[in-house]
Formats: sequence, structure tokens, C-alpha cells
Amino acid sequence: MNILGNILWLLFGGIMIALEYMIAGLLMCITVIGIPFGVQSFKLAAFALWPFGKATRPAVSGTGCLTTVLNILWILLGGIWISLSHLFWGVVLCITIIGIPFGKQHFKMVSLALTPFGREIIRK
Repeated sequence: MNILGNILWLLFGGIMIALEYMIAGLLMCITVIGIPFGVQSFKLAAFALWPFGKATRPAVSGTGCLTTVLNILWILLGGIWISLSHLFWGVVLCITIIGIPFGKQHFKMVSLALTPFGREIIRK
């Protein structure tokens, strides 16, 4: 069922979200300071390609002062807008019965898009 959900997710906009994250990651990796943000953007792109069958959890070895500072910078650099767009698309997709699974995936991505540092993506 996860494979079918992922294929439908790609057809109905998942590829565009992943492409958006990839472009943002490439732009962030231009400078040395932006490389950690670019790496997180690439992780989000991989999660956006195949979200069904995956979950997020706090990382065991990444809960320090640095992750808090990086998350604050991420929010200021655009993380709030990314998470709000996921929230918007989640609400829009949950209006129809067919779109509910895709809306739930967007809701799952809201918290990760807001604070990606100190979190890891795992397979269910």
C-alpha cells in the first residue's frame, strides 16, 4: 500500500515539493555557511519523494545547543513559510476524501519543515 501511495503522491505534487527542496538545497550549498541548511534541505527532499512508510523522531545524538541555534536560523531563513505551505496544502487536500492520505503526509511534514535539525527520518 505504501508503494501505491508514494506513486500517487509523486503524480499529485510530491515531485514538485521534492524539486523545490532540491533547488533550495543547491542554493544554500553555494556558501560554506549554508551547507548544513542545504544538507537538511536534501533530507527533506528525500522525505518528500517517498513519505509513505516513513516517520520522524528526535535524533538520539543531536539534541544540543547547536541544533537549537540552527533551528532558529532555519525558521528565520524560510522554515516558517515552508511549514505554513505544508499546513495549507494539508488542509486543502483533507477537504476531499481522496486527498486525506496526502493531507496527512503534509501534516507530518509540517513539524519537520519547521525544525529539521535534531530530527531523523526512520522507516516504519
